[in-house]
Amino acid sequence: MTITGLGATPRGPEFLSPVVPALPPPEPAPTPGVRRWPLLLAGGLAVVAVSAGTGGAAGYLTGRDDTGRGDSGTPPYAAPAPAPAGVPADLVAAAARALPGVVSVQVRTGSGGASGSGFVFDDRGHIVTNAHVVAGGRGGAVSVVGADGRRLTAEVVGSDTANDIAVLRVAEATALPRLDLADPRGTRVGEPVLAVGSPLGLSGTVTAGIVSALDRQVRLGGATRQTAVQTDASINPGNSGGPLVNARGEVVGVNTAIATLEGGGSIGIGFAVPIERARQVAAGLIGRG
Repeated sequence: MTITGLGATPRGPEFLSPVVPALPPPEPAPTPGVRRWPLLLAGGLAVVAVSAGTGGAAGYLTGRDDTGRGDSGTPPYAAPAPAPAGVPADLVAAAARALPGVVSVQVRTGSGGASGSGFVFDDRGHIVTNAHVVAGGRGGAVSVVGADGRRLTAEVVGSDTANDIAVLRVAEATALPRLDLADPRGTRVGEPVLAVGSPLGLSGTVTAGIVSALDRQVRLGGATRQTAVQTDASINPGNSGGPLVNARGEVVGVNTAIATLEGGGSIGIGFAVPIERARQVAAGLIGRG
């Protein structure tokens, strides 16, 4: 497996991939295309950060989830809890609630820069984004652009590379509305979500999908596995740090990476830092900052 990235800088933390078991020898004269998908899987999955800009983002790696299945082939899952009553299906209203609190994050230095997304965390001007979005700045100028087009100067309060969370602060505390955070206990597999951000510099972009999995184990920032929210909502370079919101416009996760097959683009598998962990990390950074 090789490192696959979207550019040279900034580099996100590296995923360590488990070994994918070898496939059995192919059957004689297979039908063309029948074994293509397993063979691609044998090559491994690459998961790349999704910030963008001069140089773009960089090499994240992960492998398949090796929690496994039982001998019967049935996944060892408990019966899913029923969906919470009253979950709205109107993603138009969810987008209207979320967009005013989402910003484009731009980092500039003498040698280039990077861009990503972020969202307003509280009423004191704090903005959450990904650590790998601001990592390449190394003290350079950081600004955020709101949904109304206003550009505000921001400072980096703190950054946690292990969890890929950073906190910015703008002086105008009331300039941008904060987003509500979801109760993590209420998030359900299959519920509709929106990824909101600035993919490829296109600010105010929303893409729709569902929560594909909860507590997905990936290796982010080293050898320690961490859980992530998996979604099939389209996530692209520039979405890093933007929110994944539910149909109520509440943040369920912080978009951070996408999976690709080696040599390919997005295959509809994205990952977000769960909001409860993001909230705890952000609160700690603010407290120390």
